[in-house]
Formats: sequence, structure tokens, C-alpha cells
Amino acid sequence: MWFVFSREFALSSLKAGAKDILVATDVAGRGIDIKDVSLVINYDMAKSIEAYTHRIGRTGRAGKTGVAVTFLTQEDSAVFYDLKQTLLASPVSNCPADLDKHPEAQHKPGTVLTKKRKEETIFV
Repeated sequence: MWFVFSREFALSSLKAGAKDILVATDVAGRGIDIKDVSLVINYDMAKSIEAYTHRIGRTGRAGKTGVAVTFLTQEDSAVFYDLKQTLLASPVSNCPADLDKHPEAQHKPGTVLTKKRKEETIFV
């Protein structure tokens, strides 16, 4: 299992200060505990807010500052609403205007939207 060796080598190089950047898949990134992570870039959005929170939680630990950047595409629209709510509720995050205003971030997927009916006037 060469990938286990590669993962361990990459992690030890990062922890020792020999490397400054770690690129990992979602699976490879699980269980990584590295101090002083200042930047996390999500090339693709996690499929759930829980997974997203776990990913970005590596930044800014123990009172330190950190930045998390996530690239979104229309394929991620199923999490737009929850992501927007998470960012708006966070005291340290900002919700980008494009996400805040996106039509699919205005309601939770699967909810039924109802419109008020206008009064109908019937002329006889």
C-alpha cells in the first residue's frame, strides 16, 4: 500500500518543516492533525456542511487566525443554502455576496415554496 507510505511521508515532511504545502484528497485528509495551519483551499466543495466544517476546522485553531477558501460550482447547489446559513451564523466568517444572493441559497433544497394567491375578481 504505497499510498499509506506516501501519506505518512508527506505528513512527516510537513510537520518537520521540510514542506510548506500539503495537497490531499478528502479521504487522505481525514485524521490529519497539524498545528498552525493558516490556509485551507477546498478545490471542490464537501458534500455536506458537516464535512465542510471538519475540513476548514484545521485553520485558526487555538485562537490563531486562518483562512479557508472554497471553490463552488453549480454542481454544489445542494449545499448552497446550508453553507450560506453556516457562514452567516459564524462570528469569524463572511458570506460572499454571490452566494448570499444566489437563488438556490435562498431556500433549503426539497422545501415547497408557496406563493400567496392574489384575490381574484370575477366580472359577470
